[in-house]
Amino acid sequence: MIQHIGIVACSAEGAALCYRTICTEGPALLGRYAHPEVTMHTAPLDKYMRSIEAGDWGGVAKLMSSSVLKVAEAGADFAICPDNTIHQAFDLVIEESPIPWLHIAEEVAAEAKRRNYRRLGILGSRFLMEGPVYSSRLAAVGIGHMIPEAEYRERINAIIFDELICGLFTPESRSYFSGVINRLRDSGCDAVVLGCTEIPLLITQGDSVLPVLDSTRLLARAALKRAVGTSSRQ
Repeated sequence: MIQHIGIVACSAEGAALCYRTICTEGPALLGRYAHPEVTMHTAPLDKYMRSIEAGDWGGVAKLMSSSVLKVAEAGADFAICPDNTIHQAFDLVIEESPIPWLHIAEEVAAEAKRRNYRRLGILGSRFLMEGPVYSSRLAAVGIGHMIPEAEYRERINAIIFDELICGLFTPESRSYFSGVINRLRDSGCDAVVLGCTEIPLLITQGDSVLPVLDSTRLLARAALKRAVGTSSRQ
Protein backbone atom coordinates (compact mmCIF):
# COMPACT_ATOMS: atom_id res chain seq x y z
CA MET A 1 0.00 0.00 0.00
CA ILE A 2 1.45 3.39 -1.00
CA GLN A 3 1.90 5.71 1.95
CA HIS A 4 0.56 9.25 2.13
CA ILE A 5 3.32 11.91 2.45
CA GLY A 6 2.84 14.90 4.73
CA ILE A 7 4.89 18.01 3.99
CA VAL A 8 5.48 20.45 6.85
CA ALA A 9 6.51 23.48 4.83
CA CYS A 10 8.16 26.71 5.90
CA SER A 11 9.23 28.89 2.95
CA ALA A 12 7.44 28.59 -0.36
CA GLU A 13 10.15 28.05 -2.98
CA GLY A 14 11.86 25.12 -1.28
CA ALA A 15 8.56 23.49 -0.37
CA ALA A 16 7.31 23.85 -3.93
CA LEU A 17 10.48 22.25 -5.31
CA CYS A 18 10.12 19.34 -2.91
CA TYR A 19 6.46 18.86 -3.85
CA ARG A 20 7.20 19.06 -7.58
CA THR A 21 10.01 16.53 -7.24
CA ILE A 22 7.70 14.04 -5.55
CA CYS A 23 5.05 14.48 -8.22
CA THR A 24 7.34 14.49 -11.25
CA GLU A 25 9.61 11.64 -10.15
CA GLY A 26 6.80 9.47 -8.81
CA PRO A 27 5.97 8.00 -12.23
CA ALA A 28 9.43 6.42 -12.48
CA LEU A 29 8.50 4.27 -9.48
CA LEU A 30 4.74 3.95 -9.89
CA GLY A 31 3.86 4.34 -13.55
CA ARG A 32 2.67 7.12 -15.82
CA TYR A 33 1.14 10.11 -14.00
CA ALA A 34 1.30 8.29 -10.65
CA HIS A 35 2.69 9.57 -7.38
CA PRO A 36 1.87 9.14 -3.69
CA GLU A 37 -0.87 11.17 -2.09
CA VAL A 38 0.59 14.38 -0.65
CA THR A 39 -0.76 16.84 1.90
CA MET A 40 1.16 20.04 2.66
CA HIS A 41 0.64 22.66 5.35
CA THR A 42 2.63 25.71 6.35
CA ALA A 43 2.27 28.42 8.95
CA PRO A 44 2.94 31.98 7.77
CA LEU A 45 6.67 32.53 7.29
CA ASP A 46 6.70 35.63 9.47
CA LYS A 47 5.73 33.51 12.48
CA TYR A 48 8.65 31.19 11.84
CA MET A 49 11.06 34.09 11.34
CA ARG A 50 10.10 35.79 14.60
CA SER A 51 10.96 32.64 16.53
CA ILE A 52 14.10 31.85 14.52
CA GLU A 53 15.54 35.36 14.91
CA ALA A 54 14.81 35.25 18.66
CA GLY A 55 16.49 31.86 19.01
CA ASP A 56 13.16 30.49 20.22
CA TRP A 57 13.36 26.93 18.91
CA GLY A 58 10.52 25.91 21.18
CA GLY A 59 8.36 28.40 19.28
CA VAL A 60 9.53 26.92 15.98
CA ALA A 61 8.67 23.45 17.28
CA LYS A 62 5.14 24.57 18.15
CA LEU A 63 4.58 25.77 14.58
CA MET A 64 5.96 22.55 13.13
CA SER A 65 3.86 20.49 15.53
CA SER A 66 0.72 22.37 14.55
CA SER A 67 1.43 21.61 10.90
CA VAL A 68 2.17 17.94 11.44
CA LEU A 69 -1.11 17.53 13.31
CA LYS A 70 -2.94 18.94 10.32
CA VAL A 71 -1.25 16.69 7.76
CA ALA A 72 -1.73 13.68 10.04
CA GLU A 73 -5.42 14.49 10.37
CA ALA A 74 -5.57 14.60 6.57
CA GLY A 75 -4.23 11.05 6.46
CA ALA A 76 -0.45 11.42 6.11
CA ASP A 77 1.48 8.34 7.21
CA PHE A 78 4.77 10.17 7.77
CA ALA A 79 6.13 13.71 7.50
CA ILE A 80 9.00 15.58 5.89
CA CYS A 81 10.08 19.20 6.25
CA PRO A 82 11.71 20.83 3.20
CA ASP A 83 13.47 23.46 5.31
CA ASN A 84 16.90 22.81 6.76
CA THR A 85 17.03 25.66 9.28
CA ILE A 86 13.94 24.69 11.26
CA HIS A 87 15.27 21.17 11.68
CA GLN A 88 17.06 22.65 14.68
CA ALA A 89 13.70 22.14 16.43
CA PHE A 90 13.28 18.59 15.06
CA ASP A 91 14.04 16.72 18.27
CA LEU A 92 11.43 18.79 20.13
CA VAL A 93 8.78 18.01 17.50
CA ILE A 94 9.19 14.27 17.22
CA GLU A 95 8.68 13.77 20.96
CA GLU A 96 4.92 14.21 20.52
CA SER A 97 4.43 13.79 16.77
CA PRO A 98 1.50 11.56 15.82
CA ILE A 99 3.42 10.24 12.80
CA PRO A 100 7.10 9.49 12.06
CA TRP A 101 9.40 11.87 10.19
CA LEU A 102 12.35 11.74 7.85
CA HIS A 103 15.21 14.10 8.81
CA ILE A 104 16.64 16.11 5.90
CA ALA A 105 20.23 16.11 7.18
CA GLU A 106 20.14 12.36 7.82
CA GLU A 107 19.14 11.79 4.20
CA VAL A 108 21.95 14.04 3.00
CA ALA A 109 24.43 12.32 5.32
CA ALA A 110 23.35 8.89 4.05
CA GLU A 111 23.90 9.97 0.44
CA ALA A 112 27.29 11.50 1.30
CA LYS A 113 28.29 8.27 3.01
CA ARG A 114 27.15 6.25 -0.01
CA ARG A 115 29.35 8.40 -2.26
CA ASN A 116 32.31 8.12 0.13
CA TYR A 117 32.66 11.85 0.75
CA ARG A 118 34.85 12.76 3.69
CA ARG A 119 34.34 16.50 4.24
CA LEU A 120 31.32 18.53 3.22
CA GLY A 121 30.96 22.27 2.80
CA ILE A 122 27.64 23.45 4.25
CA LEU A 123 25.74 26.31 2.60
CA GLY A 124 22.49 27.63 4.01
CA SER A 125 21.09 30.31 6.24
CA ARG A 126 23.33 31.72 8.96
CA PHE A 127 21.20 29.88 11.51
CA LEU A 128 21.81 26.58 9.72
CA MET A 129 25.52 27.03 9.02
CA GLU A 130 26.24 28.03 12.61
CA GLY A 131 23.82 25.54 14.15
CA PRO A 132 23.92 21.79 14.96
CA VAL A 133 21.63 20.35 12.29
CA TYR A 134 24.34 19.06 9.97
CA SER A 135 27.30 18.82 12.34
CA SER A 136 25.53 16.27 14.53
CA ARG A 137 24.18 14.10 11.70
CA LEU A 138 27.43 14.11 9.74
CA ALA A 139 29.51 13.28 12.81
CA ALA A 140 27.24 10.29 13.43
CA VAL A 141 28.39 8.74 10.14
CA GLY A 142 32.01 9.84 10.39
CA ILE A 143 31.93 12.72 7.90
CA GLY A 144 33.57 16.08 8.57
CA HIS A 145 32.22 19.46 7.55
CA MET A 146 33.17 23.09 7.03
CA ILE A 147 31.24 26.33 6.81
CA PRO A 148 32.30 29.55 5.06
CA GLU A 149 33.99 32.34 6.98
CA ALA A 150 31.78 34.87 8.80
CA GLU A 151 31.72 37.50 6.06
CA TYR A 152 30.60 34.93 3.50
CA ARG A 153 27.97 33.53 5.87
CA GLU A 154 26.45 36.98 6.24
CA ARG A 155 26.24 37.54 2.49
CA ILE A 156 24.84 34.06 1.86
CA ASN A 157 22.23 34.63 4.56
CA ALA A 158 21.24 37.96 2.98
CA ILE A 159 20.87 36.39 -0.47
CA ILE A 160 18.67 33.64 0.94
CA PHE A 161 16.31 35.92 2.86
CA ASP A 162 16.29 38.91 0.52
CA GLU A 163 16.22 37.00 -2.76
CA LEU A 164 15.83 33.22 -2.83
CA ILE A 165 12.81 32.83 -0.58
CA CYS A 166 11.16 35.57 -2.64
CA GLY A 167 11.76 33.68 -5.89
CA LEU A 168 14.55 35.98 -7.08
CA PHE A 169 17.54 34.18 -8.65
CA THR A 170 20.17 36.47 -10.14
CA PRO A 171 23.40 35.82 -12.08
CA GLU A 172 25.27 37.90 -9.51
CA SER A 173 24.14 35.72 -6.62
CA ARG A 174 24.85 32.56 -8.61
CA SER A 175 28.39 33.81 -9.21
CA TYR A 176 28.81 34.63 -5.52
CA PHE A 177 27.75 31.15 -4.42
CA SER A 178 30.04 29.58 -7.01
CA GLY A 179 32.94 31.60 -5.62
CA VAL A 180 32.21 30.44 -2.08
CA ILE A 181 32.13 26.84 -3.29
CA ASN A 182 35.55 27.38 -4.89
CA ARG A 183 36.87 28.47 -1.49
CA LEU A 184 35.39 25.40 0.19
CA ARG A 185 37.10 23.18 -2.37
CA ASP A 186 40.41 24.95 -1.78
CA SER A 187 39.94 24.35 1.96
CA GLY A 188 39.64 20.59 1.49
CA CYS A 189 35.94 19.89 1.00
CA ASP A 190 35.09 17.15 -1.48
CA ALA A 191 31.38 17.99 -1.87
CA VAL A 192 28.98 20.79 -0.93
CA VAL A 193 25.56 20.62 0.70
CA LEU A 194 22.94 22.94 -0.76
CA GLY A 195 21.46 23.27 2.69
CA CYS A 196 18.84 25.90 2.09
CA THR A 197 16.05 24.25 0.13
CA GLU A 198 15.93 27.20 -2.26
CA ILE A 199 19.64 27.04 -3.19
CA PRO A 200 19.09 24.25 -5.76
CA LEU A 201 16.95 26.72 -7.70
CA LEU A 202 20.00 28.98 -7.99
CA ILE A 203 22.91 26.53 -8.12
CA THR A 204 23.10 23.40 -10.27
CA GLN A 205 25.96 20.98 -10.68
CA GLY A 206 27.13 23.04 -13.65
CA ASP A 207 27.68 26.04 -11.36
CA SER A 208 29.80 24.15 -8.82
CA VAL A 209 33.38 22.88 -8.89
CA LEU A 210 32.37 20.42 -6.17
CA PRO A 211 29.76 17.66 -6.38
CA VAL A 212 26.51 19.05 -4.97
CA LEU A 213 24.23 17.39 -2.46
CA ASP A 214 20.79 18.84 -3.17
CA SER A 215 19.02 18.58 0.19
CA THR A 216 15.60 19.37 -1.28
CA ARG A 217 15.55 16.67 -3.91
CA LEU A 218 17.31 14.13 -1.69
CA LEU A 219 14.56 14.55 0.90
CA ALA A 220 11.83 14.31 -1.74
CA ARG A 221 13.37 11.14 -3.21
CA ALA A 222 13.72 9.58 0.24
CA ALA A 223 10.04 10.33 0.88
CA LEU A 224 9.09 8.75 -2.44
CA LYS A 225 11.04 5.60 -1.66
CA ARG A 226 9.54 5.32 1.80
CA ALA A 227 6.06 5.88 0.46
CA VAL A 228 6.36 3.04 -2.04
CA GLY A 229 8.21 0.76 0.36
CA THR A 230 11.61 0.66 -1.34
CA SER A 231 13.69 2.57 1.23
CA SER A 232 16.21 0.72 3.35
CA ARG A 233 16.05 3.62 5.85
CA GLN A 234 12.49 3.07 7.07
